[in-house]
Amino acid sequence: MAGKVGGVHESHGSRNSVETDSLARFAVEEHNKKENALLEFARVVKAEEQVVAGTLHHLTLEAIDGGKKKIYEAKVWVKPWMNFKELQEFKHTGEVPSFTPSDLGCRRG
Repeated sequence: MAGKVGGVHESHGSRNSVETDSLARFAVEEHNKKENALLEFARVVKAEEQVVAGTLHHLTLEAIDGGKKKIYEAKVWVKPWMNFKELQEFKHTGEVPSFTPSDLGCRRG
């Protein structure tokens, strides 16, 4: 569904596209620099975007912190015509079970 200008809507690309993964990795790297942290990017869980003066990417991602997977929400503002990319927000929102069937290469059913 296409959103109104300024409205948040599902990202046009796949949530695990190269561009989305790149933005999520950027968010983790910027967070690590600002907070002197050692998070390791794992995967994108959800990707949405909002058209502003550029695009504000709303990302839900998994990162590994001290050997434990955790869920974070990040907002990355991009203005490609200005070669501008900035982390606007990065926050911890929850824990992930230690192992999931996908970690083990298993399928349910």
